[in-house]
Amino acid sequence: MKNVKSAIIWLAVALVGAFAFGMLALSRGEHVNAVWLVVASVACYSIAYRFYSRFIAKNVFELDDRRLTPAERHNDGLDYVPTNKWVLFGHHFAAIAGAGPLVGPILAAQMGFLPGTIWILVGVMLAGAVQDFLILFISTRRDGRSLGEMAKQELGAFAGVVTMLGALGVMIIILSALALVVVKALADSPWGLFTIAATIPIALFMGVYMRFIRPGKIAEVSLIGFVLMMMAIIYGGNIAMHPYWGPFFTLHGTTPDLGAGDLWFCRLGVAGVVAAGSA
Repeated sequence: MKNVKSAIIWLAVALVGAFAFGMLALSRGEHVNAVWLVVASVACYSIAYRFYSRFIAKNVFELDDRRLTPAERHNDGLDYVPTNKWVLFGHHFAAIAGAGPLVGPILAAQMGFLPGTIWILVGVMLAGAVQDFLILFISTRRDGRSLGEMAKQELGAFAGVVTMLGALGVMIIILSALALVVVKALADSPWGLFTIAATIPIALFMGVYMRFIRPGKIAEVSLIGFVLMMMAIIYGGNIAMHPYWGPFFTLHGTTPDLGAGDLWFCRLGVAGVVAAGSA
């Protein structure tokens, strides 16, 4: 009975997703309700998570909750620290979804929303999410080693160095491309720049709050961070209209203008990196 109920539920999810895709495909012009896009995406990801992810977890990696992770085996309070699962989820979600909100809309504008959506969904379900999942658990089985260290262990020192250099080159290209996108998006936009700049002190405050003030209160600090972020977005308009702070947070995308606002923003970034490294 339980299996029949589960099959009916997932069949309904599949039908809803198919109907949403049909609405997207048959709608002419650009006036398409975004709800159908969200419904189709959620249905696809839910089915992939329920079936394909479970297949990989059970049949490929044979995951076992009783096995200790490297953080539990080598807990030193620095490199190996057992962490709340929701904090880990936030870290991994930010790491794998960071480029999506930036590049996704550009891809959709260039190719059309439906080809871009299908490309992203298929790519995530069959490649992107699978690759991240595999690398994560391979690293977990190897005491948290990096991709370069695992390549060096399996293929030799030369192959490991080549892998690390390749990863470094890819990261440089990705970061430079994303930096260009962000610079163009924030050029002459003090409201946007203030909102982005506010995320750094908010993140530092959340880290200090969760580490020293209220350890383990994930939901509490998440709510506080969300409220502060919404305040930064709402009151960013007032900052942009201010006669002093407006120009202070105005950057130009054509020249590397290191004015007072730019240097202040850079100092905040350096402070954030140092604080993260110290933690």
